[in-house]
Amino acid sequence: MVVTTTPSIEGRRILSYHGLVSGQAILGANVFRDLFASIRDFVGGRAGAYENVLRDARETAIGEMIAEAERLGAHAVVGVDLDYETVGQNGSMLMVTATGTAVRLG
Repeated sequence: MVVTTTPSIEGRRILSYHGLVSGQAILGANVFRDLFASIRDFVGGRAGAYENVLRDARETAIGEMIAEAERLGAHAVVGVDLDYETVGQNGSMLMVTATGTAVRLG
């Protein structure tokens, strides 16, 4: 499955559009509490554990988006956008959303 942020794929023709597909991952407040408790793994001013959790959430959201595109019979997802937003009471959770257009390639 080809996944790209661009609206087209160089050298490939889009034969049909199968619609909008998306995937989400939500990190709860306890994840942040646990991460901040282990913030000691700062290296060069970066929180490695925190970045790993965000990376896992992004990969989960993209994986769900791809699975939806495959169910529609698509070969690729173009125009992918990633959003990170706080949700819940007092912004206690972080939601990662991957959205794109499922397409069939020629």
